Amino acid sequence: MKQKTSKKILWHSLAFMAFSTVWSFGNVINGFAEYGGLKAIVSWLLIFIIYFIPYALMVGELGSAFKFSSGGVSSWIWETIGPKMAYYAGWTYWIVHMPYISQKPSAALIAGSWALFQDNRASQMNTLVLQGICLGVFLFAMYIASKGIRILKTLATLAGTAMFVMSLLYILLMMAAPLITDASLVNIHWDWDTFLPAFDMKFFTGLSILVFAVGGCEKISPYVNKMKDPSRDFSKGMIALAVMVAVCAILGTIAMGMMFDSRHIPDDLMTNGAYYAFQKLGGYYHAGNFFVIFYALTNLIGQFSVMVLSIDAPLRMLLGSADDEFIPKKMFVQNANGAYTNGHKLVMIIVAVLIIVPALGIGSVDVLIRWLIKVNSVCMPLRYLWVFVGYIALKKSQEDFPAEYRFVKSKTLGILLGGWCFLFTAAACVGGIYSEDSFQLVLNIVTPFLLVGLGFVMPYLAKRERL
Repeated sequence: MKQKTSKKILWHSLAFMAFSTVWSFGNVINGFAEYGGLKAIVSWLLIFIIYFIPYALMVGELGSAFKFSSGGVSSWIWETIGPKMAYYAGWTYWIVHMPYISQKPSAALIAGSWALFQDNRASQMNTLVLQGICLGVFLFAMYIASKGIRILKTLATLAGTAMFVMSLLYILLMMAAPLITDASLVNIHWDWDTFLPAFDMKFFTGLSILVFAVGGCEKISPYVNKMKDPSRDFSKGMIALAVMVAVCAILGTIAMGMMFDSRHIPDDLMTNGAYYAFQKLGGYYHAGNFFVIFYALTNLIGQFSVMVLSIDAPLRMLLGSADDEFIPKKMFVQNANGAYTNGHKLVMIIVAVLIIVPALGIGSVDVLIRWLIKVNSVCMPLRYLWVFVGYIALKKSQEDFPAEYRFVKSKTLGILLGGWCFLFTAAACVGGIYSEDSFQLVLNIVTPFLLVGLGFVMPYLAKRERL
């Protein structure tokens, strides 16, 4: 009995577990750069209230209803709709990682540059040269992934934890800076004009950045039924999570506003913002470049490790939960290390194209980095759509799927809330496609449609293979 009780998760423990998987310092940087500095605070509050909280609570109900399903979103779709739609859900979850992987080599290179030189010289590189080096880094990561080296998961966890702690430390030290340092900080004007964003075209086309930042909490769904009292405690945990994330977003943005003038945001903030922040912090506390070097090294290790894991882990999830009715048998071929060799080749082709093609039409590293973040914010949330499809399907037949935790008991209200989150996510993705630059606009349109469209080709190839 004691052993069983000790395994139960309390609501505050779940909140902290989820917090570390959902939030990162990069979200503060991107929000600050995209939404006019301190004006990002209102944007963050809106996204938490109207989107993140219902999203997280829906995930809780799905996890509770399908407590024996280990495949996540694909399993939920399989149970509620059927195997074919489950395949498309699995494909979407996997394929949206391709732009994500293509972003990692440049992030690792920039981190390495800051660790070595402590300046923004990477921003001055020729984009073709940068992406050529990135291609080499990616191919090396492909080689590592094919060998199935297990220590990378540990390295990614350690580096991620270190960056997470550094992010919280940054907020604490910046809040304390006016009291215990002689730093010359930006004077924040505490009035409506400083904080109220303009609800214009730029506001709505930037929503994908915010949706991308708060998504992914479906990873915590397996823990719902391990809680002491799921029906009561899960919602408490998720509300606590939302409050924690909101506090970090608000205080992190204010901390950035104390360093950078919201009226004159550096053009390269998305590229170098985190490093500028830690470099300035070291100056305030007379610590030299210690903070920026430590952050850059942990980010370098983290970015490379996550790149290798993202090459292999999502592919295993796709092929582990699908069958040869929808995917050709050749995709299931494994090497001696258990890596899916043909699947890795497909990843290599897609990501290599995503690395090289943008550099042919984007001449600035800072513009390229912003585009990579933007295209990720368009593609990655496409997988969240399946969460809401699964939730709507669950509510339509909730009598067949008993659950200890229910977000809402009403079938109609549940369907409406699921529909709201689906439409909001879809609208954010569509809005994020917009760009004033015609080359980037074409890339933003072609990338998600081509990647998702490949999913319709696989069942056709599998069918031909069976004939």
